[in-house]
Amino acid sequence: MDSKRIILAVSGASGTLYAAALADALAGRDDVELHVIISDAARKVMDLETDLAPDALERGATAVYAPDDIAALPASGSWKHDGMIICPCSMATLSAVATGFGHTLIHRAADVTLKERRKLVLVPRETPLSVIHLQNMLTATRAGAVVLPASPGFYQRPATIADLTGQVAGKVLDQLDIPHSLFRRWGD
Repeated sequence: MDSKRIILAVSGASGTLYAAALADALAGRDDVELHVIISDAARKVMDLETDLAPDALERGATAVYAPDDIAALPASGSWKHDGMIICPCSMATLSAVATGFGHTLIHRAADVTLKERRKLVLVPRETPLSVIHLQNMLTATRAGAVVLPASPGFYQRPATIADLTGQVAGKVLDQLDIPHSLFRRWGD
């Protein structure tokens, strides 16, 4: 079975529980090769808003890259992958993606993903949104990204936070054609 090479990048917005749900869903699968980039701000936010262990997003990853290593594999267009997720996607990271500002490995990998016409899924969690945020989302979408806000649905009647984060993680995996059973689909 061919595996999909997926980049999971975690930026410094609130919502690292969504990234943890994705990391758990992707880690250790035979059909996924998981590559992880975590910004320093994301590590700080994770420490402030969760009880997750510092390595919770890295366990089961094929490779973990330092956020300042702009010579890492995901920085090159010749390194093929099947999609990149930025979850959560901070507004600063969204701005960098929308403008092509490749200051960090996350920004550079996203820029490469777009220029190579590969799938890029951005999961913003910010609210409310300013005109600048909305314009950056539109610019990123026009460049080929999918903007998938962390807005869980309630048709599945969630009982736990894991139900809510799992539903968003499942919607992200749907964008990358990765099978999962993270939520009950409409009509099931």
